[in-house]
Parts: sequence; C-alpha cells; structure tokens
Amino acid sequence: MSYADEVFIKNCREILENGVTDESLNVRPKWEDGTSAYTKSIFGIVNRYDLSKEFPILTLRRTYWKSALDELLWIWQKKSNNVNELNSHIWDQWADENGSIGKAYGYQLGIKHKYKEGEFDQVDRVLFDLKNNPNSRRIITNIYNHADLSEMHLYPCAYSVTFSVKDGKLNAVLNQRSNDFLAANNWNVVQYALLVHIFAKVSGLLPGELLHVIADAHIYDRHIPIIEELISRPTFDAPKLEIGEINDFYKISVDDFKLENYKFNEFTTKIPIAI
Repeated sequence: MSYADEVFIKNCREILENGVTDESLNVRPKWEDGTSAYTKSIFGIVNRYDLSKEFPILTLRRTYWKSALDELLWIWQKKSNNVNELNSHIWDQWADENGSIGKAYGYQLGIKHKYKEGEFDQVDRVLFDLKNNPNSRRIITNIYNHADLSEMHLYPCAYSVTFSVKDGKLNAVLNQRSNDFLAANNWNVVQYALLVHIFAKVSGLLPGELLHVIADAHIYDRHIPIIEELISRPTFDAPKLEIGEINDFYKISVDDFKLENYKFNEFTTKIPIAI
C-alpha cells in the first residue's frame, strides 16, 4: 500500500464516521440538476508526506498526474488565468466567454511587488530566496487577495504555501481552506509534491516534506457511495518519480517527468462536480 492510499483511507473513514452534515443549512454549491450539494465534513486535517521516501499518489484509483502537473504549471509557471492556455478542461465551467477565470490563481502569482532586492512576482521571489537566502523564514506565497475576491470566478481553495529549507532539504506547508476529498484531495497532494520536487531540483536542494493543512475536509452526499467502494479496494506500492535534468523553472515541461511502475485500480465512475 502506498502511503498516500493509507492517508486517504484514514481521512475518508474519519469524515464518513465523524463528519458533520450541512443538510439543514442553505448551502451555496449546487449539482448540475440544480439541487443543493450537501456534504459531511470535519474541521482540521493535517497530513505529512515525506517526499524523500515515496511519491504520494493514490493507487486505489488513477490520479491523472500529467494533467495535474499541467494545471500546476499553468498556475505557477505561466501565471495564467485563462483556460485557453490549459490543456485540460477542468476550469471551463468557471471561465467567461474569453476563457478568463478572473483575477484568480495564476493572476495573483504574477503580480509584481517591490522589495529591497528588486521587483519580483511571488514565484520569482520564492526562487530567488531559495537560491540566495534559503534560511529565510519568510518564503511564502498567498493568492487569497481580499482586494480582488470580487473579481475571481472562484475563490482559491489551495491558497498559501510556506517553504522552509532544513539540512539541505526543501519542505513546504500547503494551506487549503476547503477540500473535496473525492474529486480533488490527491490531485492537490500530487501537484504540490511535484512543486516541491521541482523547486528543490532547480535550487540545488533535495525534496523534504509536504505538510498539507486542510480547514474544511468534506465528502459530498453524492460522492459517499463512491468513496465507500473506493476505500475498500486493494492497493499497490507507490511508483517512483523520475525527473530529467532541469535547472530553469521556466523551461520545464510535463515531458521532463516520468512515474515508473505506477499501478492502480481501474475507475470508470463519472464523478459529479458541485458548482
């Protein structure tokens, strides 16, 4: 069993057994047919993944890691907020007629700020500090910009990352206000595990730990039977992540990465998404 499977199963069982339902409340999310999308949720999950030991991807079902990486690069490398620059269609439902999702995600990372060392956007500031001031306790990104929330088509879910270098290893804390466990949990874990690997590689560091902090961890009502079946499945060992010779964050692509021996259970169930 991969460690990611172990953590996922544990978290899902906790939500199913101890989660609080919001069925009596006037909830915002709706299903495609217009009915309210209720959840069972718990407050405060903290998961720790040692990236030096294994890559944290589910084997209970396939996580489309190349699409996850493509989305990560869309946000962090392209600093884009336009779905026409993304290879998948997962953001289409939040885009306007021009493909924009508003002043969200990549848009926020690309805003330049003035520092005593010069002018940087948030991504370049992180890369600068990892190479020039790795002992800093101020290596943080934050895309939950209250001044621009009214112009975002979706508020950021994974909104802040804090980086910390200890003993030559790059560690990161991913803060997430809300996490749809079936649709997005491992997707986000895979993305930010990859980000740690990438930033470590281009900064001459080794990957350390990813700490994933989730405020509201939930399972939607229509996802419950799917989750129950999913966590009863057999599991496999974690695959091995292989990264090519990369040294420039802005020149890497999905093709620079491979997952060796990724085994998983087939999963053909269509997952309904609440909007």
